[in-house]
Amino acid sequence: MRRRFAQVDVFTQTRYRGNPVAVVVDADGLSDEQMQRFAVWTNLSETTFLLQPTKPGADYRVRIFTPSEELPFAGHPTLGTCHAWLRSALNGASRLDRTRDVVQECAAGLVRVRREEGRLAFAAPPLRRSGPVDEPDVARVVAALGIARADVLDAVHADNGPPWVAVRLRDADAVLALRPGSVGDLYVGVVGPYPGGSPEAVEVRAFCPGGGNVTMEDPVTGSLNAAIAPWLESTGVVTYPYVASQGTLLGRAGRVHLSRDDEGTVWVGGTTITCVDGFVEL
Repeated sequence: MRRRFAQVDVFTQTRYRGNPVAVVVDADGLSDEQMQRFAVWTNLSETTFLLQPTKPGADYRVRIFTPSEELPFAGHPTLGTCHAWLRSALNGASRLDRTRDVVQECAAGLVRVRREEGRLAFAAPPLRRSGPVDEPDVARVVAALGIARADVLDAVHADNGPPWVAVRLRDADAVLALRPGSVGDLYVGVVGPYPGGSPEAVEVRAFCPGGGNVTMEDPVTGSLNAAIAPWLESTGVVTYPYVASQGTLLGRAGRVHLSRDDEGTVWVGGTTITCVDGFVEL
């Protein structure tokens, strides 16, 4: 069956400098096996499938697949999928009142997405696990990153779907200098601040299991930035609003915009750009 398809670059103002997500727009009727097989074929960090919503108040439902598994939530796929849905005119999406939030249904629940200053931004979901990381797990992270224990200034769990273990190094240069080995089954996020007055507040890198002893580095990671923003703010590393840089060593120009509204909700925003627009046979 011929289905609408888009590939969207997320968290960048320049095509091919952000993090791409593949979106199958007409995904109703596809089996789990078909979705997973197509995600393997695209070989992107995530491929998403737009479906009719099942929960009251949702505008659409999305399923998010990596080449190896389904995720309950992920950040850049949320923004890229919303971008594709708004352009698809499904259920009058293109005529949607721009002043109201779009509501996405995913395995993690309902996620709000809003349009602001030419960007899309999602409301950060609650953490499923937080708090300090036990020393044995810190030791695993230190070994994987190839650094000394003293280089880690702080380490916390930041699980909002992906089970991130977040570590803070002394500065952005230390983050950029990392040449990690295998992270095993760990999802490791690393952050370090830029000097005061810099255009970006922090540099972020995300390392994920790639199967076997392979470590994958994600170019720009919405879920990680969402998960660590409250921690960074509470420890005085950043103040809202701020911009995080990611993907520098991968030749990307990822920029993630973090803010907090009057109700205390953290919003994670970025520019989204269509790079491929057409159809796929599934």
